[in-house]
Amino acid sequence: MASEPLPAPYRAALADFLEALRVEAGLARATLQAYRRDIEAAARFFAERGARGFSGVDPDLLVAYLTSRRAAGAAEASVARGLCALRMLFRHLTAEGRIERDPASLLSAPVLRHALPRALTVDEVERLLAAPSGASWQDQRDRALLEVLYATGARVSEACGLFTDGLEPNLRVLRLFGKGSKMRLVPIGERAREALTRWLEHGRRRVPGSAARREVFLTHRGAPLDRTNAWRRVKAAALRADLHVHITPHTLRHSFATHMIEGGADLRSVQEMLGHASVQTTEIYTHLDREHVLALHRIYHPRA
Repeated sequence: MASEPLPAPYRAALADFLEALRVEAGLARATLQAYRRDIEAAARFFAERGARGFSGVDPDLLVAYLTSRRAAGAAEASVARGLCALRMLFRHLTAEGRIERDPASLLSAPVLRHALPRALTVDEVERLLAAPSGASWQDQRDRALLEVLYATGARVSEACGLFTDGLEPNLRVLRLFGKGSKMRLVPIGERAREALTRWLEHGRRRVPGSAARREVFLTHRGAPLDRTNAWRRVKAAALRADLHVHITPHTLRHSFATHMIEGGADLRSVQEMLGHASVQTTEIYTHLDREHVLALHRIYHPRA
């Protein structure tokens, strides 16, 4: 029955996936609930057919589920949305090393249009980054975290995964480990370097137990800062900056890419800095470049 709880392996994997979407992609609660419903329905189908977890799902079982949805009269848009949710889930599980092969990798992706999240203006970014301006170690940590997120376009999990012994001595670039543990080098600017240095040389040393930790960002208890706590620090800074817009760590990643494209950066460079496996993923930002050019034309052309 649909009301019965999912088997434990499914529950744990789904909870981790939804938390990653909430924190790293900043998806709205309604969207997350829709993804939860779609994936739970699929998981019950998989479990009824003997799969003990998502690792037991193969392409044939996945196709059988989609076929059953169509046979039950589900609208094609609903089937496509469910497949989109499952493709995202399996990519996440593969990247996290929870499953060896992505059973959805050979299926055609549904053609669905997603609106880009709103990017902050440069002024809004400045206000956000300036919010933790105090001398406390908490403010030094939060300022360094915000500066790193915006300067590099890092995912929040990548920022939380920075280690002190993996930092370049001059802090000109950061080693970020993205999905599938793929490493990339991303340059950081002077202001981000100053904030990070101040945190490492002063604030971090005041955190209890910091000497025994390798992680760059720590909580007040000396534990590694995880993506949920980092999300809270970004939200707190937004409140202090009096920014009445929905802001998540992913907003800074999106703002980074938007401002780079608008500033004239080429798509391939932005792709490498974001850690996108395909330039097609980065191409969602190309319309921003077109809109920016059109806006400049309207402002400056005498006959616009």
